[in-house]
Amino acid sequence: MQDELDRALAVLGPLEGRLMRAVWTGAVTEPFVVRDVQELVPELAYTTVMTTLRRLADKGLLAAHAEPGRRAHEYQAALTPTQFLSHSSRQAAAGFVDKYGDAALAAFAAHLDGLSPEQRHRLRELTE
Repeated sequence: MQDELDRALAVLGPLEGRLMRAVWTGAVTEPFVVRDVQELVPELAYTTVMTTLRRLADKGLLAAHAEPGRRAHEYQAALTPTQFLSHSSRQAAAGFVDKYGDAALAAFAAHLDGLSPEQRHRLRELTE
């Protein structure tokens, strides 16, 4: 699980990764508001944390919920690190195919040819 967490955090920018680490490791209790996260990073301005959480929600990593009559949104994780990696890798692969067309498909095929037997076995398990 730590490997998946580290991989997921590496896909994000430094600040987004720092905040998602707090969420994914349980350093902040869900659901949470901006102030809960800001307590973990007091050197950051409230507006910086708020904007970053909103961007993470826009990207689908966080679910935001607004209660009528309350100003603060409540947030919680919308994806696990593993789900985020799966989603991001599908988007990246589709982007490569859109951008490079058949050349990307050929590159993916060449990469598959170089997989070890263990990797081929894991690939079969993942696609079943």
